[in-house]
Amino acid sequence: MSNDLNELKELVAAIKADHQAQKEKEKRDAWTKYVSLSMICLAVLAAVATQRGGGYSTATIKKLNEATYNQSLASDQWAYFQAKGIKQSIAEEEHDRLTQPGAAAEAKQLDALVAKIKKYDDEKKQITDKATGYETERDQAWKLATGPKGFSEKSGGMGLAITLFQIAIALGGMCLVVKKRWLWVLSLGTGCVATGQMLRVFYLMS
Repeated sequence: MSNDLNELKELVAAIKADHQAQKEKEKRDAWTKYVSLSMICLAVLAAVATQRGGGYSTATIKKLNEATYNQSLASDQWAYFQAKGIKQSIAEEEHDRLTQPGAAAEAKQLDALVAKIKKYDDEKKQITDKATGYETERDQAWKLATGPKGFSEKSGGMGLAITLFQIAIALGGMCLVVKKRWLWVLSLGTGCVATGQMLRVFYLMS
């Protein structure tokens, strides 16, 4: 009976010691829950950066397509301009031929040629205005896509932020596995740099 009671006391003592050791371990590792919370925050910021980065990439492609389209329209107008120029040259040559000494030309025929030459000249001016307008729109689209603070540069800047967020999250994951605080500090530092890069793209490059 006495032996059984001693064994029971030893068992209770062992359970208490194990429970106490578990509580101490949980107390020592309490900081890891903050690591998990920081990882969640970094993941949310990374998701925001990814969404905005995708938007910038889409806008870049859209503006490049717009620039290419306006370039094709401008090229069509300049080809049309050349066609009108050829017709005008033919009319001018005909007019010069008919106004040569000894040429039998009616005033009505000469007036028609003069009117035709003027018409071609007016049409060429209108075509030039259209072509230069398309070229202006092309240049604006190119600038928005690839110029300073353009969508392409913003996409690259946001891509850097996303990469830094991924590194920060990976460091946090390693910290939870090996329980090294310095990894958490490094993760938070990388996350702060990534956040600063994201804000730079949002505000400084707007």
